[in-house]
Amino acid sequence: MSRVQQVADTVKKEIIKGGLRKDDQLPSINDFSRTYSVARDTVEKAYRILKDERYIVSVKGRGYFVKGIPAKKLKVLLVMNKISDYKKNVYNSFVKTLGDKALVDLQIHHYRFDILRDIIESRMTQYDHIVIMPHFTHDTDPKKVLALLKSIPSGKLTILDKRVAGLDHPAEICQDFENDIFDALMSQHRLLEKYNNLVVILREDEFHPREIIKGIKRFCRKHQKNFKVAAGAEELTLRPATLYIETSESDLAHLIKKAKELGLKLGKDIGIISFNETVLKDLLQVTVVTTDFDKMGEAAATCLLKNDRQKIKVPFNFVKRKTV
Repeated sequence: MSRVQQVADTVKKEIIKGGLRKDDQLPSINDFSRTYSVARDTVEKAYRILKDERYIVSVKGRGYFVKGIPAKKLKVLLVMNKISDYKKNVYNSFVKTLGDKALVDLQIHHYRFDILRDIIESRMTQYDHIVIMPHFTHDTDPKKVLALLKSIPSGKLTILDKRVAGLDHPAEICQDFENDIFDALMSQHRLLEKYNNLVVILREDEFHPREIIKGIKRFCRKHQKNFKVAAGAEELTLRPATLYIETSESDLAHLIKKAKELGLKLGKDIGIISFNETVLKDLLQVTVVTTDFDKMGEAAATCLLKNDRQKIKVPFNFVKRKTV
């Protein structure tokens, strides 16, 4: 252990034992150096460590004072399925709401159960809380996912974005994909009356929840619209009076390009609705259905800080723009 750390630890122990109490003044750097025969530079660095760890504070013109024993920071493991613009919003809001009360480690499982399993099994005992986005490839065995998540104490587990049935009352801050998309479309059914056909584009390599299809299909049955699922926009032939709902920015680009080439006017001849808000979609004036991802991160952090195992449904919004 370095001499700097030895000095810092000595002062820290006195604070913890009560030998130094809150608001007690510490010796100046020069006085400490002379009294204990320690290099001035060593004392300065030790005091800096104690300030960073919130054991002491410095008051300009007066010196150094004991702040007290800092509150224990929670150690939080956040495991996401991927990094994207809207997942970054979740992360930033989560970390901002936790503030200096927690240290957050971020891991990505890339939709792969085996990666999540390795992360959990190697790190579970190191954290006070584990927050997981349980999105996986479509061939993932849900029983294995459930067994892994059940291995985490329920008071330590927060499920984010997508619910997992069968867990013992963890905190859940999630979307309801089937009902959210159904309700969003229903709220705008008069706006969508001009479209007789509805095509939802779900790429196999994007692994979006299949509950989306159920919600859109329900809407089409209720309003007597033709319904189709496509695996990508590249090979699609665009048809008038058709509303296209896509989940990938690459498909969005293909749809806009094809519409322009065919002379189809967006919002009149065909419609486009995109999943999840981004700055690009705002700039292009693309209509979106989107979860409030900032609210998701904030709600997860608030539940964690309060140790509150709530089940919270995150607000879902329809943002009307020029493409419908």
